[in-house]
Amino acid sequence: MSQRLVDVLNDRGTVLHTYPITLGELEDAADESLYESKALDAATHGRLVHDDEIAGLTARLHVSRRGQMSPYGDNVELSPETKVGLEQSVRERAYALWEQDGRLDGRTEVYWHRALDQPVSERAYALWQREGCPDGRSDEFWLRVVGFEAQ
Repeated sequence: MSQRLVDVLNDRGTVLHTYPITLGELEDAADESLYESKALDAATHGRLVHDDEIAGLTARLHVSRRGQMSPYGDNVELSPETKVGLEQSVRERAYALWEQDGRLDGRTEVYWHRALDQPVSERAYALWQREGCPDGRSDEFWLRVVGFEAQ
């Protein structure tokens, strides 16, 4: 596994966030575009900008190696782009759905999946928009988001 820091920039060249990106295969680690693509996916999931500004985002490998290797820009509210943020938001939504339905026992997974469906759908839609709204490829974007969440 190989990890690099990747900056995500807006259309004015301002760094919005720096992500630690990990690639699984060593041969993938040599391809900088894979790191950049994964960072742009994370930025889309993280909703760093409004949906209409997603197309203007760019990524580059982080050039400064001074200081500790950690992301910055995390003073933004906890975002469901991270595993911890996603799990917390899904947990809260699942609990609210469970309470709304009368606190039924033995249906934990049903409520978890119902709560997870909304953020996954929203992220897939944002990616689809970032790619220019291609016809007939909605399943591809859904699978990309589900794959991202599984990492």
